[in-house]
Amino acid sequence: MNVLGIHDGHNASACLVVDGRVVYCIQEERLTNRKNYFGFPSRSVKTILALADLRPEDVDFVAMGSLHTPKLTGDTTGSYEKQASRLWSLAVEAAMKTPIYTVYKNRAREERFRNLRQASLEGGKAVFVDHHLCHAASAYYGAPWKEEKVLVLTCDGSGDELCATVSVGEKGALHKIAETPRGHSLGDIYSRVTFLLGLVPLEHEWKVMGLAPYSPESGMRKSYDVFTRYLAVDGKGLTFRRSIPEPTQMIYARLRRDLELHRFDWISAGVQKFAEDLLMAWVGRAVATTGIRKLAAAGGVFMNVKANKLLLEMEEVDDLFVFPSCGDESISIGAAFNVYAQKCRESGRDVDIPPLADIYYGPDFTDDQVKASILEAERRGLALRYEHVTDMETRVAELLAKGEIVARCKGRMEFGARALGNRSILADPSRFECVRTINMMVKKRDFWMPFAPVIRKERQEEYIINPKGTKAPYMILSFDSTDRRNEMIAAVHQADLTARPQVLEKGWNPAYYAILEEFERLTGRGVLLNTSFNLHGYPMVYGPDEALWVFENSDLCYLALGNYLVTKD
Repeated sequence: MNVLGIHDGHNASACLVVDGRVVYCIQEERLTNRKNYFGFPSRSVKTILALADLRPEDVDFVAMGSLHTPKLTGDTTGSYEKQASRLWSLAVEAAMKTPIYTVYKNRAREERFRNLRQASLEGGKAVFVDHHLCHAASAYYGAPWKEEKVLVLTCDGSGDELCATVSVGEKGALHKIAETPRGHSLGDIYSRVTFLLGLVPLEHEWKVMGLAPYSPESGMRKSYDVFTRYLAVDGKGLTFRRSIPEPTQMIYARLRRDLELHRFDWISAGVQKFAEDLLMAWVGRAVATTGIRKLAAAGGVFMNVKANKLLLEMEEVDDLFVFPSCGDESISIGAAFNVYAQKCRESGRDVDIPPLADIYYGPDFTDDQVKASILEAERRGLALRYEHVTDMETRVAELLAKGEIVARCKGRMEFGARALGNRSILADPSRFECVRTINMMVKKRDFWMPFAPVIRKERQEEYIINPKGTKAPYMILSFDSTDRRNEMIAAVHQADLTARPQVLEKGWNPAYYAILEEFERLTGRGVLLNTSFNLHGYPMVYGPDEALWVFENSDLCYLALGNYLVTKD
């Protein structure tokens, strides 16, 4: 069964699920070079079908993520500026309670059908899946537990009129037991704070999280006390309920008033602790109600790796699986999983979706394709040297051991917001000076933002404290570092010394693992610094052409491009 999953909203993506397995998944931003692309992922659909050697008529079902996708321009900041106007927000909220909203949704739905037809996909094959059901399906069907009950949580800004759900997954099916309507949203509050601080909402929330540990306790408490007056876990159930009159998407004016003269680091720390405490209270209530101690989670709020750390550390939680890159970019996967599972149940088949493994869901490129891209870059005037290297992994490890910084573009592109080695910039994490060097060269990130380590699975206990033995291959969980943190000091958070690791298994990426092995042989350290291969404000590189463009427009000196080592002349 071929199921094509499509998310045509913020951070659009498309995926192909064949007989329950994700074969390809590509975010549209990688093909347009527009970060968090909003709209129909036409290029991703076309590319995936070509890679899979399928025609549109070979697709059995098209799983459309979300019943209703708001018709926005893709200008997130501009949308938030409009929502900051109380008059505008009140007008929108009023219109949503009239037949005007039904007309608007019907027109938006028809536009989605037009987009399907333009992609040569039959509208009759389309199955529309509720937004939070998509998140829940990605978490449940991707989780490693198939023979037992799983507590499934979703939490985000909002989608299809909801902002959080609690479900029980059992025997291949999801049963929702609680839902929180939009307007009572933790995600809304966090994203509005991001906007208030002059950052890009729905993109820079991780910067707020990264800044939080730098605040003094006294300042954090002052801002924290403000947020606790806004939203809490409903005393009667498993939902969130606001304590203020205005819906959380209309909270900007209140934030401006209540946080007047609060310092930016106080606000960051206050909203972060508020989010952590609220989520822990919610999870504690859900575990107590259901008796289920293994959690699967998805939705943009769970991109917060510091909150995930505290959830995992809760005494009542046995284990935690957070779907990797669980924002709306994974809606296409959840939609496809849900439709596949639904069709299995309808036909009396077992739902045979395997647990998630590696997520290298994008394309690979041959040496001939790489060579053609290099020659084209030379034709454009880029002065470079290049050589074909038989054992590229050894050469990369040798450069890293000498203190060089190497960009790597090889193998199938990873899915999601986290670079997992195949579209990465690598460095020796024991050299703290490489933080400044990478930022000066290419990343140009805010000074307080940490990088991340990639650790050989066999040596993880030497570097991170993970008493429950939770698998951490996706950079979606964070942990305290051990006393050997100096070996990866450039890849831990400088304020609280936590790390957001990629714990790498050899079978998931043998070539990448070989770099780690050789680096360990040369230095004795089984860990590297890994950050995404992109210019600041742009998505991760897609393939050779994009890699050479970033190489040209940065101060990077070494690029491991497939089996070609490229340097600047």
